[in-house]
Amino acid sequence: MALEKILVVGRQPKTQQLARPFTKKLYAADEVGDVWELIDAVDPNLIVFDTDIPKHQIDSALTGLRHRAIQLPVLIIGRIEQEALSEMRQEHEWTDCIENPEDHSAFGRAVDRLCLRQQQANADRFFIEDCPSSVSIVGKSRAISQSLRMIRMVAQSACNPILIIGETGTGKELAARAVHILRHGSDHKFVAINCAALTANLLESELFGHAKGAFTSADRDKTGLLELAGSGTVFLDEISEMPLDLQAKLLRVLQEHTFRKVGGTEEIQCRATIIASSNRNLLSEVEDGRFRRDLYYRLCVCPIPLAPLRAESRKEDILLLAEYFIKNSSICPEKKGKIKGLTSLAAEMLNRHHWPGNVRELRNVIERAILLEATERIGTTNLLLNPACLFEQDAPAHEKNAFQTKDFSLEKAEKELVKKALEEAGWQKTRAASLLGITRATLYAKVKQYKLQEPPKTPQTVS
Repeated sequence: MALEKILVVGRQPKTQQLARPFTKKLYAADEVGDVWELIDAVDPNLIVFDTDIPKHQIDSALTGLRHRAIQLPVLIIGRIEQEALSEMRQEHEWTDCIENPEDHSAFGRAVDRLCLRQQQANADRFFIEDCPSSVSIVGKSRAISQSLRMIRMVAQSACNPILIIGETGTGKELAARAVHILRHGSDHKFVAINCAALTANLLESELFGHAKGAFTSADRDKTGLLELAGSGTVFLDEISEMPLDLQAKLLRVLQEHTFRKVGGTEEIQCRATIIASSNRNLLSEVEDGRFRRDLYYRLCVCPIPLAPLRAESRKEDILLLAEYFIKNSSICPEKKGKIKGLTSLAAEMLNRHHWPGNVRELRNVIERAILLEATERIGTTNLLLNPACLFEQDAPAHEKNAFQTKDFSLEKAEKELVKKALEEAGWQKTRAASLLGITRATLYAKVKQYKLQEPPKTPQTVS
């Protein structure tokens, strides 16, 4: 496996010669202390420690990787006892070694092992531990954990119908597919219909089917989704938009488990699991006369709630979802794998946003940024949280102002963030660098670049 960038730590030419065929770009650091700045600067895919680096320095570097949450595979050249290697792996999971600095095939096999283990770990890190492998609901927050617990419990029961509630963009169809997979597996059909997208007559025909001659254009029998699904699942998205007369017919299906085609006389058995979703408060819809009370109570047996992205119990998933979308987006194939993540300012910007469109909105923001970004990390300039406001002459006044406050330059924002960190740290540069997650050398360069100076201290009077 050829990697984009390898960082070799040590002064042995043999190690650099060993690594060179396995990478497009090779970087070298003479001392372990140089590693951190090079990681910030070049973002390597693998770190190789030479035979001349003492074990205690390697141990220190592995500890540093863990503390800094840097998830890079590490390959050590030289003989290491199995017990010592196990201890190193406890400190930094993706650590391996080869004994011979001239064995190219062993080096290649070790690189493949490390990268495979890292890919598997990276795939798993987006999901909570008890999330089934067939269910791709990204998130590790308390809200996602509770939702998955409900999904699993309902799927393993005989509950039918099932109601999923949550704001637009929270992943209601994904949750419905999860219930379907856990209950029926992948061999049964999952058919979905958006109740808001069709007129009453078309929706009735889609659900129940129709008999030949039922209406003017019905020139042949049509099989409805309730019949087509068999013993699988029918997902009724946005059921709150279903007309009242059609709600009455659906209620009969849920109670009797039979239905008739439009214009038909034969009773057809309904064997499917019915899952409905709504982004509205159905009880409020009942009180306002827009939703049948009897249907509401028939649906609301054990509802599965999905928290919005702005909820405190789910906010920790924002950056995890952003990273997942960056890694898995196919919107710009030539950039796949080249954009490594977000800048710290961009991450802060995402965390501050309200996310009225929830996960769907976040995905759109990330994919738009991927299209616009020309570097390896997405910055604030390309995080267009309200792209409509780019056309300021067409935007309402309050949206113009909102856009202008967010459309600060990256340089100005970085200067303010560095200054804020210095003030927070009492102008102790080591502590400020730690707050910013950068090296002290990088901080000194930023201080010089932005001409930041510690304000003079007020002299104290002695009485």
